[in-house]
This record gives sequence, C-alpha cells and structure tokens, in this order.
Amino acid sequence: MEVHLKIIGSLFVILSLLHIGFPKYFGWKEQLKSLSIINRQMMQVHTFFVAFAVFLIGILCLRYSSELITTPFGNDIALGLGIFWTIRLLIQFFGYSYKLWKGKPFETTIHILFSLLWIYVSIIFFWVYYDIHCK
Repeated sequence: MEVHLKIIGSLFVILSLLHIGFPKYFGWKEQLKSLSIINRQMMQVHTFFVAFAVFLIGILCLRYSSELITTPFGNDIALGLGIFWTIRLLIQFFGYSYKLWKGKPFETTIHILFSLLWIYVSIIFFWVYYDIHCK
C-alpha cells in the first residue's frame, strides 16, 4: 500500500507542476480578457491554490505514506482524501460537458486518463482506511 501512496504522491507533484503551463496552453491572456478583474483574478488565484493543494497532498503521500496507513489520524486523512477524490471523479463526468472531449482524440485521451487517475486515487485512499477500520 505504501508504494501506491508514493506513486500517487509523485503523480500529484507532477500534476501540480503542470498547472504552471495552464495559462499559456489554455490561452488565458486572450481568453480571460473579457472577464471582470475580480473574475479573472479569481480564476488565476484559484488555479494557483488548486495546484498548491495538489502539491501538498503529493508531498503528504510521499513523506507520510506510512503514517497514513498505520495511524488513526493518517487513516482519517486517507478517508477524507478518498471522499475528496471520489467527488472529483464525479465532477469529471457530471461537472464537465462531454462536448469538451467527445470526438477529439487528444481531449478524449486526457479525459480517460484523468478518469482512471481519479478512480485509482479514490480506491487507494479508501483501501488505506478500509484496511484498518473494516477488517
């Protein structure tokens, strides 16, 4: 189980760093011009904090994987993360329109990869909790 948490930690650190390229990739300089300054800055600030939170979860998994597995506090954190990432999985299907990816090979690949990532992450965090509390 510890190996899975370290894999998740590594993936989350990488994912958080990928957020650095979001403004350029998504053309935010041009796309966000039409927004009010508060909406534009909220988009930018929230993206930073999402990336930062994902980074910190990655570090948590890398640095404290053993504690997540073996301590009651760690198990509770794992349960919370399992719930959080399961909700993120649901958003993948019900929060984003299929029009963003359907019929687009690259976007469909990304949609599938992230769906699989959220499934994997959710299962691992729930498994950590289940292993201690439900056996």
